[in-house]
Amino acid sequence: MIPSSSPPHALVRHLQQGRRFLVTSHQRPDGDAIGSAFAMALALQAMGKHATVVMDAVPPAFLQPFPHVSDLLVTNEVRERVDAVLVMECSNLSRCGIGGLDQSPVINIDHHPGNTQYGTINWIDEQAAACGEQAFTLIDALGVALNPAIATHLYLAILTDTGSFHFSHLTPRTYHLAARAVAAGADPQWIARTHYDSNSLGRVRIFGAVLNTMTTLADGRIAVLHITRDMAAQLGGTYDDTEGLINFPLTVKDIQAVAFLKEAGDLDWRLSLRSKGVVDIGAIARGFGGGGHTNAAGCSVTGTYDECLRRLTPLLAAAVQA
Repeated sequence: MIPSSSPPHALVRHLQQGRRFLVTSHQRPDGDAIGSAFAMALALQAMGKHATVVMDAVPPAFLQPFPHVSDLLVTNEVRERVDAVLVMECSNLSRCGIGGLDQSPVINIDHHPGNTQYGTINWIDEQAAACGEQAFTLIDALGVALNPAIATHLYLAILTDTGSFHFSHLTPRTYHLAARAVAAGADPQWIARTHYDSNSLGRVRIFGAVLNTMTTLADGRIAVLHITRDMAAQLGGTYDDTEGLINFPLTVKDIQAVAFLKEAGDLDWRLSLRSKGVVDIGAIARGFGGGGHTNAAGCSVTGTYDECLRRLTPLLAAAVQA
């Protein structure tokens, strides 16, 4: 089995000695963010500690049925001082979208290249396929036994951040941990159906409309999608409804990379990138101040849609030709 790095002794000791904790992750949380954050909070609670998950907004509807997500504290600022704030898979603290986190010791747990090491304690493991793998390892180090709720969140984190076990950074350890989660009570069928098969009508309409915008570049090896705020409003959905859509063009045999531009504001776009195999789109995202892995990354870009596309096209073409 390919080993993952162990959590720093200072991290384990701090969690063992502390009593009150906040746990958070990045804005627009995905399955890894929710899964790793709640797994850690539930594990700390199992140790008799007070742990609250805090985010800047309500998570997407398909993540709300997961255990204890209804206990989430939604706020843009925290004033409470705690023994530590655990920040799961954030390359920098500002990505949480919550003020006041730095008034307490910050524990930075991440698996993405380019992390800015902003924590009082930093544990960055780029070999981990998901932050959920790190949460799993840390829970083991704390001596907390898995229960069905913790196991469900760990499996959710691993399933979603590996693209349903599609991405290239998978290791034997990833499957071993997933198997342990199932043995502890995680239900793979329920988790997959709840996350992937809980679509609203607006979500289905958005999928169709966005896929209809798709263009291809580089002899059909690159797909580009986009959505504007007006499109989402007219279709009766939100940007949360686009979760997972970017992976659909990758099911086309010849498509090796996908770029998905979502209008965030005037001349402001959120760019999501996905690829297959060794096509490295993480480097593109980092070039725009974002982050991610070889096959999954994201960043922000500015300009009109056409301007953004002109900047991205040669970078995407170079990535698939490398």
